[in-house]
Amino acid sequence: MYINPSQPIYSFRNAKFGDKKLLLIAGSDHKTGFAPTAQDTYGSLENVAKKYYPKSEILYKWNTRDCISLDKIPYIGLLSSTTPNVYVATGFNKWGITSSNVAANIITDKILSKENKYSFVFDSLRLKPIKNRIELKNMGSQVFKSFVTNRIKIPEEEISKIKNDNGAIVKVNGTNIGIYKDSSGNVFAVKPTCTHLGCLLTWNNLEKTWDCPCHGSRFDFKGHNIYDPAFKDLEKFEIL
Repeated sequence: MYINPSQPIYSFRNAKFGDKKLLLIAGSDHKTGFAPTAQDTYGSLENVAKKYYPKSEILYKWNTRDCISLDKIPYIGLLSSTTPNVYVATGFNKWGITSSNVAANIITDKILSKENKYSFVFDSLRLKPIKNRIELKNMGSQVFKSFVTNRIKIPEEEISKIKNDNGAIVKVNGTNIGIYKDSSGNVFAVKPTCTHLGCLLTWNNLEKTWDCPCHGSRFDFKGHNIYDPAFKDLEKFEIL
């Protein structure tokens, strides 16, 4: 695997594909709930591929989700102080290949009652957000913005103004309605409020999903829940 140290960061690695090898190029990250564009995500990766391999063919595209802790260090160890036999490993901050190996060793040692000299670094029971006050402040302001400011600033617009294969939030009789129009003009309407803690959702036109900027939950355009921490589907509306 190869990775560059400067921004923007891209990584390169091989993957087996039958009797051939594929080149996987990863990068172009963004926070859930901040609408990405094709140019800044898949387009950026395609440009990198064509730069080094002009004759290359793009076979697959996909995105993943990474949990990042407040202090950017993974949580590895006990799930809680009241569950002595349940362990957790999360918050790998896009370094899953290496961090998962670290987690496997630490948790194995804990199960076998062996001392691991690195376990204190990843202590899963730590809670010291003061070490990352800037990130904590950013999270708080995003939650506030979603609950209050965004709702006040949502513009009035007619459903007819939404282009096919696009989505937006409109106000109908004072109620926020999340609208998606497919390529044929069929309309799908949902209540764009996250079923986790009620944050206002953002339309992700790249993946055709409703994304939560507060805690990362995602829903498809029909309102079906696809990512936690929310686990309930969105309320649906019928357009007359």
